[in-house]
Amino acid sequence: MQRSLSHQNPLITLLYVVGFIFYSSLSSIYPMLPPMFAVLLVLFSRALAEKDTLYIALLSLCLVVFEANYGYTLFSSIIYFYIVYKFILPKISQSFSCTWCVRVSSVILAYVGYFLFLSLISNIFLLPCPNLSYYIVYYIVIEFFFVSLL
Repeated sequence: MQRSLSHQNPLITLLYVVGFIFYSSLSSIYPMLPPMFAVLLVLFSRALAEKDTLYIALLSLCLVVFEANYGYTLFSSIIYFYIVYKFILPKISQSFSCTWCVRVSSVILAYVGYFLFLSLISNIFLLPCPNLSYYIVYYIVIEFFFVSLL
């Protein structure tokens, strides 16, 4: 089976996923490396908007790796991203007219909202509450620059 030279997207995407898995393991060891959670939110929302099942599946794999590295509940980030994409991001894009404001709010929503979502899940199912560190402010600033490049 031959591949077309102009249609190389799945191979490049697979290389990005392998690179993210390697980077995610490094970021769990070194806390100064941001976990790229907000970047995954933006990419996941774009994949859902384009209805590209391959990208959704690969980004879901990246989110499961993220959860495993940081000890979060399995599939909680996928559920959170879908809820944010379906209910919160349309309201934010309607409320703000500038793209910069939407990007800042999506990065803040990725970290702070996910912490609140995990707190809600931990209270409902009587799990230990997640910890909130001061690195989150650093992660928000760094990942805003990455999201603005997308």
